[in-house]
Amino acid sequence: MKPLHRENKGYTATNAKLTSDSSNCLLKVVGLEAGYSKNKPVISDLSLQIMPGEVIGIIGPNGAGKSTTLKAILGLIEQFRGEVILPPRPSGGYAYIPELPALYAELTLWEHLEVTSMAYGMDHAEFEQRADWLLRHFDMDQAKYSLPGGFSKGMRQKVMIMCAYLVQPALYLVDEPFNGLDPFAINELLEWFENEKARGAGLLLSTHVLDIAERVCDRLILIKNGRQVAEGSLQQLQQQAGMKNADLFTVFTHLLRR
Repeated sequence: MKPLHRENKGYTATNAKLTSDSSNCLLKVVGLEAGYSKNKPVISDLSLQIMPGEVIGIIGPNGAGKSTTLKAILGLIEQFRGEVILPPRPSGGYAYIPELPALYAELTLWEHLEVTSMAYGMDHAEFEQRADWLLRHFDMDQAKYSLPGGFSKGMRQKVMIMCAYLVQPALYLVDEPFNGLDPFAINELLEWFENEKARGAGLLLSTHVLDIAERVCDRLILIKNGRQVAEGSLQQLQQQAGMKNADLFTVFTHLLRR
């Protein structure tokens, strides 16, 4: 395992240009190996790529390494080896929605949005227009000037989603976004996925909600104990499992037990 930021080893710079054989690729991961301690990788030899307008789902049981994969891609794990290429800011950049919302206790909801817009260099008029729309769309306009200390888990998750959606990046990395959301909020989130996919954004989605993964993902990566067990569309996974027309839950269970 090579430590983070060691020159020409492990992680590549996030501003790296995409290679010629994947010029339209939004995310390219090759031979990713990552973990939280030296010589004990949680993820081993994982590779994937995402094209514009594509939703890729990472699925697997608890502890399989889904969240670790996203954190490693983002450079948040010290020990790793492999190649990762993310879109640079001039071409749209990327946004991350973590599994556990991370908010500033001293900032109101509006200030969270405003700080995000400043970090991404948004025009202020555009920011205000989009932020007001997001508040209405996610039914959070009454909490505009409230501090997150009084927010429910679902409301905190909405703030993270709104901050990501605000900047409309080229790529979203989304970790278990449905936790704590009510059915209406889940429906709003799924509409957002569809809108961003139509815009040409790519999404890497880690989730254990298999019925939603089956509905929204173009391709699925099934991991177990940090290793890639299967990859492809639902139809391709059905073929790998020898279970034509089976739903994702049935295919998922079969492939994990092999």
